[in-house]
Amino acid sequence: MTEQEKVVVITGAAGGIGRALCEGFIADGYCVAAVDRDGEALHALMMQLGAGHQGFTCDLSSETQIVKSVGRIASHFGRIDVLVNNAAVGPTMESTEQTSVAGFEQALAVNAVGPMLMAREVSRYMGDTGGAIVNVASLAGLIANPRRNAYAASKAAVLSMTRSLACEWAHRRIRVVAVAPGYVMTPMVADLERHGKVDLSRARQRIPMGRLARPDEIAAAVRFLASPRAAYITGTELVVDGGWACFNQPGDAHPSVPLPPVAENRRDVSEARPRVVVVTGGGRGIGAEIARSFRDHGDQVIVLDREAGDMSLDLRSEQAVCEAFERIGERFGRIDVLINNAAVADTFMPAQEQGSDYLMNILNTNLTAAFVCSREALKCMSGNGSVIINLGSINSFRPFAPRHAYGASKAGLEMLSRCQAAELAEQGVRVVTLAPGYIHTAGTAELEAAGRIDANLIRRRIPLGRFGQPQDIAEAALFLASGEASYINGSTLYVDGGWTAFSNAGDAAILSHEEHSA
Repeated sequence: MTEQEKVVVITGAAGGIGRALCEGFIADGYCVAAVDRDGEALHALMMQLGAGHQGFTCDLSSETQIVKSVGRIASHFGRIDVLVNNAAVGPTMESTEQTSVAGFEQALAVNAVGPMLMAREVSRYMGDTGGAIVNVASLAGLIANPRRNAYAASKAAVLSMTRSLACEWAHRRIRVVAVAPGYVMTPMVADLERHGKVDLSRARQRIPMGRLARPDEIAAAVRFLASPRAAYITGTELVVDGGWACFNQPGDAHPSVPLPPVAENRRDVSEARPRVVVVTGGGRGIGAEIARSFRDHGDQVIVLDREAGDMSLDLRSEQAVCEAFERIGERFGRIDVLINNAAVADTFMPAQEQGSDYLMNILNTNLTAAFVCSREALKCMSGNGSVIINLGSINSFRPFAPRHAYGASKAGLEMLSRCQAAELAEQGVRVVTLAPGYIHTAGTAELEAAGRIDANLIRRRIPLGRFGQPQDIAEAALFLASGEASYINGSTLYVDGGWTAFSNAGDAAILSHEEHSA
């Protein structure tokens, strides 16, 4: 390997998702250290991966083997840049009465303790430039199911450790994030069906997108989170479940399909074409950077903004919005991506001074306008990869006082995304929420100049110790709108430097003099 080649350690490398991870990271230019307990399967994998990569047999339930294996990896490659904790033992589907303590402890040892120890050891070899650790958890760690006791508990433990490690290691420039897959068509899941422990036809009907994920779709999410494009993302999990977690009513989320959908086994490789992208509030700040990034990507971008844009209009006017989207449809024939970015902040007034006009103005601008834009854009969307991205906020997760209306509007927008994701998936439209934390824009600079915020106090509250940049949000938007995010539906991606992961007393970051002055 050359000095420039980065090294990724992938556990469970010989499994379905593991193989997709290896192939994806190799395509990204990484050298792969493949770790698996099954030596025979690992040898077969290494024969396929070719020169420059190396396999390491390791039982993740053994701390001794983990320490030795990571030491061998570091000695062989000379560096470690990324760790993907992918290995796990699957659910036994046994009842509580049938579950033995030995089986429960085995799931905890492999699925929770193993990833923690791998992270501990790998972190010793991540240099001054830091690195990324991506834990492959599970939707089972977020939503309960019967007969998943040990497996679900272990995955919830991984999600918790993701947040706590992200906060502890942020000062070392080590980002820790997680991916929470839903049902994935892997050999493990196929084995569950073969033994009558799961009915995949019923599972497909419960998923708004009507199919299971492919391993490469999970790998794509992992690769994005591990990349420099996700430099302001830490301490959060990205749910990749086709919308499963968004469906909350009796009956089926998707009509029954007689055969496994083609997209479950093969990615659409049809020729890409420039997309028609509509960005609201794209005249300045984050919106302007999102618009610029999509244009640089080769897409046709239309900016809707009250002050500056391709179409100037007040998004609170239903008639103006309807007319604008009608003109877009007439001119371009379609809309592929809608990004609802337009929003107004509140003015930090005490609750006693907040009247109905004040509250409704914020709710209508941030929430109702986004709904109307989505409704009208749908009339021009053909499905088949269409995407709606709603710009949420950390305030929807951790509200601030006295920013009552703003937090409420963003919480409402996130729930709107989830409702529409469950409804529109059958039409081929994905809906996701992108939730920024504190981003360095002209708006935040104005708040600081007016004494509304204390920038240094905020930086100390952010584990990464800094504000994000508009480009951080634009990169996330580009990913979420891409084919790489084809199974992400109804999820919220926090791009907040770890803000939502930190719940301790005191400061999340210790700032240097230079950082205080930044």
